[in-house]
Amino acid sequence: MSLFISSLNSGSNGNCYYIGNETDAVLIDAGISCRETEKRMKRLGLNMKKVKAVFISHEHTDHIKGLITLSKKYQLPVYITQGTHKQARIRLEKNLIFRFRADEPIQIGDLLITPFSKFHDAGDPHSFTISSDTVTIGVFTDLGRACTQLVRHFKKCHAAFLEANYDEEMLMNGDYPYHLKKRITNGHGHLSNTESLELFRKHRPSFMSHLILSHLSENNNDPVLVKALFSSYSKGTEIVIASRYEETQVYYITDNRTAATKRKTIVSNQQLSLFS
Repeated sequence: MSLFISSLNSGSNGNCYYIGNETDAVLIDAGISCRETEKRMKRLGLNMKKVKAVFISHEHTDHIKGLITLSKKYQLPVYITQGTHKQARIRLEKNLIFRFRADEPIQIGDLLITPFSKFHDAGDPHSFTISSDTVTIGVFTDLGRACTQLVRHFKKCHAAFLEANYDEEMLMNGDYPYHLKKRITNGHGHLSNTESLELFRKHRPSFMSHLILSHLSENNNDPVLVKALFSSYSKGTEIVIASRYEETQVYYITDNRTAATKRKTIVSNQQLSLFS
């Protein structure tokens, strides 16, 4: 089953990612206002009625800012760990709170959401993969390092939202105070362009059709630079930059391997029919 994906917003001012099929969808994080989420989904032709749950990666404001209103208005279940909920200090309706644990998949309609732990300066941070029967999407942002778990999940993805937060030179020569530069680069902060590119170059699966580079720093990165850097190594993968100001288009992700097999079968059957 194919999946539809979009970044509704990506950056330190708010993060929210849509993944769904024809009937069911989930949001990963809710870091923009409910109103803005509605507006952007409407522009994309996405229906809020299809959203069946919100999964929260960690408690930082840019990932939960719109959560309370969104969950209450649409009575959306919120999947959030106890550690993240405690650190977030937000009041959600009790009947809408659901817990998850790392490496324990959760079924939402025909979608299978698998959380796994990551390195980030938060209480209990997680990344996610979202899968149908044939397609897997990864949401990999706010990463201190490309750990073995990230590599393992990245290799399975037909498309991924992957953090490329900062250019090392821009960060080091920029105006941020030393303690903030250290926090960003200390292995529990964010992935640099170089670190993300290394992950992509070494571990990109041949069937990955889209890479949506996400959570770019407003002050320490350049979307033009990032796209040029990754496009040099894309090998057929479409490189997209997720904006901190607007939604991306909706991307339709299929398993090209399955499609290729079907095409070969059709051709073979047609050839056989010529001699039957």
